[in-house]
Amino acid sequence: QVQLVESGGGLVQAGGSLRLSCAASGCTFRRCAMGWFRQAPGKERDFVAGISWSGGSTRYADSVKGRFTISKDNAKNTVYLQMNSLKPEDTAVYYCAAAARPLLTTMVENYDYWGQGTQVTVSS
Repeated sequence: QVQLVESGGGLVQAGGSLRLSCAASGCTFRRCAMGWFRQAPGKERDFVAGISWSGGSTRYADSVKGRFTISKDNAKNTVYLQMNSLKPEDTAVYYCAAAARPLLTTMVENYDYWGQGTQVTVSS
């Protein structure tokens, strides 16, 4: 069974930075592609960033390109989301997700496992 545990959320001022971490147990054999999604109150869960199992492919939502960076450490089974130049509109619950496939995917329905979510709040 795959388990995902996020950490690193919090309150930050606009222009600041945060780094989210996602410890993924159970994905080594399954070779999971990983992704980060976010959901603001009253809105749908949106794709933020994704990375293939190998780490060779990444993709970002247009709204975060140039500000966010996804990376992974397979030895530690951990995925990171470095968030810089944060804006109030980045405020949301951020979810780590794993897909039981090695290739990157941006579609929420293609992800099989989800973390509990971590709150990110950006004040203006």
